[in-house]
Amino acid sequence: MSVLYAQSGVIIRPATTTDRYGNKKRDYGDAAERIPVEQLNVQPSGGSTEDTDDKQVTVTGWLLISAPGTMPDLRETDRIEVDGIGADGQALEVAGKVGRWPAPFEMRHIEAQLKEVA
Repeated sequence: MSVLYAQSGVIIRPATTTDRYGNKKRDYGDAAERIPVEQLNVQPSGGSTEDTDDKQVTVTGWLLISAPGTMPDLRETDRIEVDGIGADGQALEVAGKVGRWPAPFEMRHIEAQLKEVA
């Protein structure tokens, strides 16, 4: 394994629940599925923005790239906890679609934009 892809994490796949009004919603709590993943590289991307109008909120962008030859099953509705990234126990949100490169010569991998809201 390359030192560039030494990070690991846990994909948090939400369960679908129904609220008291009959609406379906995603549950990232105890009912969510937790899927371990390895061989990741997560690095800053797009900087940070702050919103101080109503309350202090900082949104930081991250880029996740999986090692060549890997295709983790990360979905746009998932969240992910990555070792050493974000506040303790805070999951990063997948921002948009996950890019998939299923190239025929073992260079396949995924890329995803993540965001941390603190």
